[in-house]
Amino acid sequence: MDAPLIDIREAWKTYRVEDVEIPAVRGVSLAIPPAQFLAITGASGSGKSTFMHLVGCLDRLDRGTYDFEGRRVESLSRRQLAQLRNRRIGFVFQSFNLLARTTIVDNVALPLAYQGIGRRERRRRAAAMLERVGLGERLRHTPSQLSGGQQQRVALARALITRPAIVLADEPTGNLDTTTSQEIMRLLQEMNRDAGVSIVVVTHEPDIAAYAQRQVMFRDGQVVRDTAPSTHAAA
Repeated sequence: MDAPLIDIREAWKTYRVEDVEIPAVRGVSLAIPPAQFLAITGASGSGKSTFMHLVGCLDRLDRGTYDFEGRRVESLSRRQLAQLRNRRIGFVFQSFNLLARTTIVDNVALPLAYQGIGRRERRRRAAAMLERVGLGERLRHTPSQLSGGQQQRVALARALITRPAIVLADEPTGNLDTTTSQEIMRLLQEMNRDAGVSIVVVTHEPDIAAYAQRQVMFRDGQVVRDTAPSTHAAA
């Protein structure tokens, strides 16, 4: 059996608001194997987005352990964490987070600049990735010239450009209509199936979660349900 891509044990994360401590994640243990499509569900305030931030090394555990590809995350320096995020983790957000005045090919190429890859090569790779998500004819457009669904495709291309081990998508269809949401989810499935990228989608929508092989439900900062890989996820 393959070693987990991600192995989190007894994770705790508490935030302080003035004099009040708010436990956002409480003793969560979760392992994610390579190439799994996982949906994290739960109501607003359940801890699912906080947990995704911990998985994405955007925040640190207060207590517990986190191993990413066998490396103990708590022992990494800030520089090592930045390299891990840049090379092994892709991010997709509800609000797209694209540079408004920059062409989409340069938006997608940006993560490669932090790896020291030359401009011509990173634009070549970005153009190929945009072709893969169906935007090969829009390279010189800026985000404002695209629909919401097209902007999310750009965000997905940017997340995949570094060939990460995992893509974390926080409510990636929250600003999209039903038809466009389905297109984005099928594209995530395709990347998971064809490229072997692990996908973690945070969502409160059952129809979006149904695209995943596995569903983990959060409530009050804890995992209250963890399904086995399903056979009913959309093809």
